Amino acid sequence: MSDLEIRDDRAAGRLEAVADGEVVGHIEYFVLEAPGRALVAVHTIVDPSHQGRGIAGSLSRELYAVAAREGIAVVPLCAYVVKWAEGHPEEAPAADPELLRAAKRWLVAHPERF
Repeated sequence: MSDLEIRDDRAAGRLEAVADGEVVGHIEYFVLEAPGRALVAVHTIVDPSHQGRGIAGSLSRELYAVAAREGIAVVPLCAYVVKWAEGHPEEAPAADPELLRAAKRWLVAHPERF
């Protein structure tokens, strides 16, 4: 596998991992607007033929880096991103409980999105 490229498709709500011109994994997310702006990670998916290569971790790291560059929080609802964040507290600050509650309410109100 060549170098992994991570690209943010904000319009689609996907952070994509691309190898050899092919999307091999992605994090599905949405942008929470209130009570504060945050990127909310909902699902992390890696193509089975590419699992075990650190792709999900690279996607998680980049999601937090994108949020840091934008000066906003990450709210991990995806089990993988939650676990990754717990193991990397220096890169993944804990989400404000109010943002976490708001993200869960948004997801319940918009089930068609995910």
